[in-house]
Amino acid sequence: MPTRRRYPQLPKPVEYAHIGWDLLILIAVVLNLGLLLFDSLFLIEPVNQAIAGLTPAFYTFYDTQIHSRFFTIDLFFVAFFVADVLLGWTVAVAERRYHRWFFYPFVHWYDVLGCIPLSGFRLLRILRVVSLLHRLHRLRLINITHWSIYQFLFKYYDILLEELSDRIALRLLDNVQQQILASDSLTERVVDRVIMPRKKQLISEIVQRLESTVGEAYQQNRTHAMKAIDELVSRTLRESPEIQRLHRLPMGQTATNAMQASISGVAQRLVDELALGIHSPGFRQVVERTAESGFNSWLTVDEGSQRITELVLYDMLEMLKEQVNRQRWKDRYE
Repeated sequence: MPTRRRYPQLPKPVEYAHIGWDLLILIAVVLNLGLLLFDSLFLIEPVNQAIAGLTPAFYTFYDTQIHSRFFTIDLFFVAFFVADVLLGWTVAVAERRYHRWFFYPFVHWYDVLGCIPLSGFRLLRILRVVSLLHRLHRLRLINITHWSIYQFLFKYYDILLEELSDRIALRLLDNVQQQILASDSLTERVVDRVIMPRKKQLISEIVQRLESTVGEAYQQNRTHAMKAIDELVSRTLRESPEIQRLHRLPMGQTATNAMQASISGVAQRLVDELALGIHSPGFRQVVERTAESGFNSWLTVDEGSQRITELVLYDMLEMLKEQVNRQRWKDRYE
């Protein structure tokens, strides 16, 4: 099935046509609401008499031509608004403006409800000005972000949104803390359902990190390690009584130096072999068996370890609550 293309960026002439149509609808809404307001005032007896006394000709014209046909005129506006919704829906489908064709009445709910012939609902069509301002802003004909009213509303909208999200997050964290304290087998379930299914991967990661850490540490400190081995062998030979007696013999010093160099070389070679053997399969198997044994011991759960785990989780959530409860909007707006 071919993918439907969407066109969020419309050509400038189409955008200007939308702006013109929105202005026409806004004019119609203002006329309709103004007519509704004036006709409501016309029904009030003192206002009716005042109009008749001040402008008799206008009173006669309005009473005979408009007030008597008000229902028909109002139906004309309603039909115009319904046609606007149907036309806007058709254009939105043609432009592939939304993900599904039936999204339009939900996005433009204020236009749909504004078709209801009640003054309270018709006031919703004033929200069309928001769509118009957004389109003008997108075309860079205006920049509403520099308006004082926009900055004022955005500031308190941002504060309200942050406060609401913080209260919801705090309530959720409170519920999680209560569940932790109320649970009798949280640690066992964490071990059985989270850690044990990934036991092999965790052990492999431990072994890999151990190999990498030891190998890198040895390469970086090999010179110091060789020097320390040489000094250790030299000190040991100097402090040995047998070596001291050997010095009294002819060629004793030469033999001692040769012995020191030989022992130091053997020790250094042994350390090098051990460091290189870290990456061998045999060493890896030894480390894996050791890690598995330690892993099983670490996962052994008793009453004390379970309590400690619950307290650690509880304190972590408490720390998150403190972070969430901090009103960051004060740093932005003060």
